[in-house]
Amino acid sequence: MSNTVYLYVFDTMADWEIGYLTAELNSGRYYKKGLAPSKIVTVANEKTLVTTMGGLTIMPDITLKECSIASADALILPGGETWTEAIHKPILQLAERCIQEDILVAAICGATMGLARAGLLNSRRHTSNDLEYLRMICPAYTGEEFYQMQSVVTDGTLITASGIAPLEFAVHVLKALDVMTPEKLKAWYSLYKTQEAKYFYELMK
Repeated sequence: MSNTVYLYVFDTMADWEIGYLTAELNSGRYYKKGLAPSKIVTVANEKTLVTTMGGLTIMPDITLKECSIASADALILPGGETWTEAIHKPILQLAERCIQEDILVAAICGATMGLARAGLLNSRRHTSNDLEYLRMICPAYTGEEFYQMQSVVTDGTLITASGIAPLEFAVHVLKALDVMTPEKLKAWYSLYKTQEAKYFYELMK
């Protein structure tokens, strides 16, 4: 039995930021032997068609009210152009509960601003697109001392990433879910990062 991964979807969602990750979660092609692929469940405020930034349309599987996330699961929050708006308050409340209950929450790009605006980055190591920008648009943010100048930061069950690090974001989430061996994960990352064929053959072993 593998994890259920809840993917929050909404209009303007930055679909490429989670592309590396969702492909590996859904296919499970490099997962540990005997481990089934993860189940991806798309979740939204309402069960209406969502249009991503790339123009793809997604019909959410469930609404937030139907979401029964458990300890072994994960919540993925992609970037998008609307994270400063009130429409995301319900998902941020769910994220807060997940953080309190040590359920994995992984946020990239604009979603990190949502977490900051909700005060959820004030006492945990984290990153985002830019510290000065966080300060400027997030009045509730007081977590400057915990800000790391890195592309991705994992602090316990909270993962935050810059919008220009979708590959590294995927690595941190896959590592946290413990679905690939360290050797496979390293080869997978190295293949996409360096484009060197030797890592492909390592993956195929």
